[in-house]
Amino acid sequence: MTEPIFLGIDVGTGSARAGLFDAAGHMLSSAKRDIALWREGADIAEQSSDDIWSAVCAATREAVAGAGTDPAAIAGIGFDATCSLVVLDRDSQPLSVSASGNNRRNIILWMDHRAVAQAERINAQGHPVLRYVGNVISPEMETPKLLWLRENMPQAYADAGQFFDLADYLSWRATGDPARSSCTVTCKWTYLAHEDRWDPDYFRSIGLGDLADDGFVRIGQRVVAPGTPLGQGLTADAAANLGLQAGIPVAAGLIDAHAGGIGTVGMTGTAESNLAYVFGTSSCTMTTTRDPVFVPGVWGPYFQAMVPGMWLNEGGQSAAGAAIEQLLAFHPAAGEAEAAAKAAGQPLPVWLAGRAAGRVSGLSQAVSLARGLHVVPEFLGNRAPFADPHARAIVAGLGMERDIDSLVALYVAGLCGIAYGLRQIIDAQDKAGAPVDRIVISGGAGQLDLVRQLLADGTGKTVLASEATEPVLLGSAILGAVASGTFVDMARAMAAMSRPAAEYQPDAAASPVHEARFATFQALQATLRGAKG
Repeated sequence: MTEPIFLGIDVGTGSARAGLFDAAGHMLSSAKRDIALWREGADIAEQSSDDIWSAVCAATREAVAGAGTDPAAIAGIGFDATCSLVVLDRDSQPLSVSASGNNRRNIILWMDHRAVAQAERINAQGHPVLRYVGNVISPEMETPKLLWLRENMPQAYADAGQFFDLADYLSWRATGDPARSSCTVTCKWTYLAHEDRWDPDYFRSIGLGDLADDGFVRIGQRVVAPGTPLGQGLTADAAANLGLQAGIPVAAGLIDAHAGGIGTVGMTGTAESNLAYVFGTSSCTMTTTRDPVFVPGVWGPYFQAMVPGMWLNEGGQSAAGAAIEQLLAFHPAAGEAEAAAKAAGQPLPVWLAGRAAGRVSGLSQAVSLARGLHVVPEFLGNRAPFADPHARAIVAGLGMERDIDSLVALYVAGLCGIAYGLRQIIDAQDKAGAPVDRIVISGGAGQLDLVRQLLADGTGKTVLASEATEPVLLGSAILGAVASGTFVDMARAMAAMSRPAAEYQPDAAASPVHEARFATFQALQATLRGAKG
């Protein structure tokens, strides 16, 4: 009998990836395709659903070919994606959300901040549903974006037949089933999964009453747990696009960060004892609890948003990997370092991490390279625990240095700032009654030993790395394994398919330095938050 193979498909901010995994969680192959991104100013970020589907299909075909796998062996498919808003017309064709009028540009990306004013108006009303988003809705969520669309592009809003979160769009494109995942609509759309309902009063009070009047048909009338098999499986058209067989079970999907959580939180201890930290372009923290825990400034508690039957608190940083890139770009030596990194065949952060490690006797001592230099990396605001989209970055302690060593120092200081922002989220959750024992890390920006050690030292928590080199893809494959019936539930699939590898313990000798730096971080952050003009 052929051993089952599971396909995980991940759509991030810049690329679509496909990975094939066996039932033990070993990755057999993977492939990647870049996806288009349109930016206009600091606030507008748009994508194309057709472009993303084409990239998904190309990556899947390459991954299957690379594994030498018979497509008939693929037993289940799972999707994850960024929490971006996809708009389709009444004929299920892309509908523009762009001032350009280009229908290809039919996605408002998660990081798009055009709806800040709408989010602030919603928050000012203080509706009870906001209790389940940390009392403060974010412009990164979907109802402020829908309100922006209705107010600024009323014809497009009126012509829309479906509003999808991107992961739900992909599962619909694969199966024809418009069911939404409780992950997407609970975390980003204010669905009350613990009561299995939308709140019509909320939509009417904020100016989106038509969605309630229509019975929520445009945003989802059927909501199911992640991993639930959809429709009759892969349709013939989708199978032809992907180079697969029709009928393969397709799971209700996840937001990409939550797929990283599924790929990591079950690998040791209990899901409740592990904080999933997905460190990519942005970062996301996910804490699992058996009962709801309300944390001011942290999204949730969300029922069944990641692990079925459990509650989730979600925090994170709006810019993490992107914050480091932005920070480095300011430095006079950035061009020289970028050229050297390219010559070495390495991304710039990898090259800088190697330079930093080469100058100290141990990774924990790298913090000494940033002596007197401090970074609060809130270039896109503070997602948690302050829920402040107006917060901005601070760099303090700069001198006249222009060489690569000073760029390395800035890089280390930026990583420390990421760690201290993470510590603030952990501390806020701990005070509210959701403590964690360790951080389980995933995401492209979190793959370096230096990053992991500085996170451990800066937070005071052990950091565990997954054996899987692509834990987000693994999380999506786990969804496919559950949908296929190979495992009876998510918990057993997580335990069977994920395992820890490296462990990074906080260095006690470095603790006093980080305590002092954390105090400076908080003082700088508070000063700018209270500044006028």
